[in-house]
Amino acid sequence: MAATTEKDAVEVVGENLNEAVGQQVENVSRLVDTLIEFAVTYGFQIAGALVFLLIGLKVAKWAGLRVDRLMGAKDIDQTLARFIGNVVKIIIIVMLVIITLGNFGISTAPLIALAGASAFGATMAIQGPLSNYGAGISIILTRPFSVGNTITVNRNVSGVVEDITLAHTILLGEDGERITIPNKEIVGRVIVNSETRRVVQTKICIEEEADWQKAITSIRDALSGFDDIASGPAPQVGVHDFTYGGIILGVRFWVPSKQYFQMRYRVNEAILAALGGAGITFLSAGALAVTAPDLSDDEAEDDPSLI
Repeated sequence: MAATTEKDAVEVVGENLNEAVGQQVENVSRLVDTLIEFAVTYGFQIAGALVFLLIGLKVAKWAGLRVDRLMGAKDIDQTLARFIGNVVKIIIIVMLVIITLGNFGISTAPLIALAGASAFGATMAIQGPLSNYGAGISIILTRPFSVGNTITVNRNVSGVVEDITLAHTILLGEDGERITIPNKEIVGRVIVNSETRRVVQTKICIEEEADWQKAITSIRDALSGFDDIASGPAPQVGVHDFTYGGIILGVRFWVPSKQYFQMRYRVNEAILAALGGAGITFLSAGALAVTAPDLSDDEAEDDPSLI
């Protein structure tokens, strides 16, 4: 009797196991059928959309580079050409995404509305960085300077423009340092663009009894000995101003931007030697306490701020 009961129990378990396995097989079969049906119905559509997207990305990259090169061939500013090329590339990519989503049967209207709302929220959240991008677009379109120019921003930051991006402008200093300036600190500021040269302005105080005409001639002779100065605008030397018991001579000359301090020091040494050889003596305060004039107009080293 007990053996019969155990046999019945085993048969019941076997039937339940077979039923469960059969159910799983049936579910897998239905899934496979669904996948096959989906692949048959939408397979070519999906494959075509993906191929279209990949080819479109290649075309967008090619079009951006093509526009960049064409504008470069027309002697258009390199930064502006690169910017327009990137804009063309982004527009093509956006159109490709919209067309691809449409091929999958996805409505793009809600996505566009969501993108607009997200853009508005992002604009309010990151006003600071976006102001740099807006200023960058203004610089690229108006082109107050271009790559390779020497600029001075607010009289205390100077260098050769190495790169202009939407967010910031990179200058290369004489010592090889890279100066990164946010674009919003450039737009609306005083910008001096000296192209490839930078002006050096110096004042020299000589005694009232000194032969100022001879001093001017000596300074001009000293400046004429430098080829880098002779190849630029003509140096300017003359009587700049007057002071108690003396005369202030003004000297202005232009040097290559990347050799500003190097040339300035060499020229100062040459001027000092020329005046000494001509017997020109500098103004001495003697027993009086006087305020020394600002002898360098082209720098503002005491003000490290751009503001």
